[in-house]
Amino acid sequence: MMAAAGAAAAGAMPARGADGARRMPGGGSITDVAGLRVGHYTDTRRPTGCTVIIAEAGATGGVDVRGAAPGTRETDLLNPMNMVEQVHAVLLAGGSAFGLDAASGVMRYLEEKKIGFDVGVAHVPIVPAAILFDLGVGDASIRPDAAAGYQACKAASEQASEEGNVGAGAGATVGKLYGPKRAMKGGLGSASLRVAGVTVGAIVAVNAVGDVLDPSTGRILAGARTADGKMLLDTRAAILAGDLPKSMRPGAATTVGAVATDARLTKAQAQKIAAMAHDGLARTINPIHTMLDGDTIFALGTGASGKTANVTLLGVMAAEAMAIAVQRAILSARALEGYPAAVDFIV
Repeated sequence: MMAAAGAAAAGAMPARGADGARRMPGGGSITDVAGLRVGHYTDTRRPTGCTVIIAEAGATGGVDVRGAAPGTRETDLLNPMNMVEQVHAVLLAGGSAFGLDAASGVMRYLEEKKIGFDVGVAHVPIVPAAILFDLGVGDASIRPDAAAGYQACKAASEQASEEGNVGAGAGATVGKLYGPKRAMKGGLGSASLRVAGVTVGAIVAVNAVGDVLDPSTGRILAGARTADGKMLLDTRAAILAGDLPKSMRPGAATTVGAVATDARLTKAQAQKIAAMAHDGLARTINPIHTMLDGDTIFALGTGASGKTANVTLLGVMAAEAMAIAVQRAILSARALEGYPAAVDFIV
C-alpha cells in the first residue's frame, strides 16, 4: 500500500502506462479499514443520493468543520468533552439540510439490528451526518430521505466503494464561484494507505465552490470554465487578478467526507486527525473553506488492528488519503447535462 502515496503524484491528468491507458491516482478504499462497510443510495431522477459508512461494532469518532455554511447532525456529541465515546455510522448526503433526514433511516436500520448506545430500555444508534448542496441540479423537490438512508445501509458492503456519480456525489458539482453555467461535475471518491501496520482510508463527496487540482503539479482537473465553456478558468488566479464573481447564496456548495483508521483512538485524537485531514482538501481544492462551503470531515477509529495511535503519522496519512480521494472523485465523475466532467477536458 505504500505505493499508493507515490501514485498520488502521478500528474495532473491520470498517468499513462506503457499501453497508453489512463491510470487513476492512488488506490484502495475506506473499506480497507477493518470494521467498516460502505453503502450508497443513488436517486437517478435528479440525481442526488447519500453514502453511509457503518461501524456496527462502534468506532471512536471525531469531526472538524471548516466551511462557514455547514449542515450537520450530532457533531456536538463528538466533542471530546462530551460523554458518548463511539458512533455506529456516519452519513454523507446531498439535498442540502433536507438530506439530514436520511440519517433517520440509518438509525432505523441499525436499531433493527439492536446496534447502538445502550440506554437500558433501548439501543440508540449514534449517527453523525453532514450534507452538501446539490439542489441546483435537476428537480430540487427530490432529495435523500429516511428511506434513502435505509437503502444505503442495505447496500453496505466491505467491498471497495463505488466512485464517481454515486451516493452523496451523484449531484455534486465543482467550480461554482462564477455560476452553475460555468461549473463542472463533481463526484465521490475513496482511497487508502497502509504504513507501519496501520491502515487509513478516506471517502469524500466533492461539491466545491473552488477548482480541483493535482497537488503534485498544480494543474487544474476540473473547476470554473471560461464564459464560452471551452476552457478552464483558474478561479484562484481570476480572483487575484480582480475578476470578482457575482455573489452566491451561502451553502451553495460544500465538500463532505470521512477518514478512518484501524488504530485505537481517543475522541481527542480522532478530532485532531479530522483536522489534519482537511490539509488534503486544501492541497486539492482552491479556494476551500469559503463562506459558501460547509466543508466537514469526520474521523473514525475502529481499533481493529489493536495498535496504539501515532497521531502525527495518522494525520499525515489521512491528509494524503483525502487528497487522493478528491482526485479520484473528480476523475471518476461523468458528465451531466450542462456539467462536463474532468475526463471531457483530458486530451
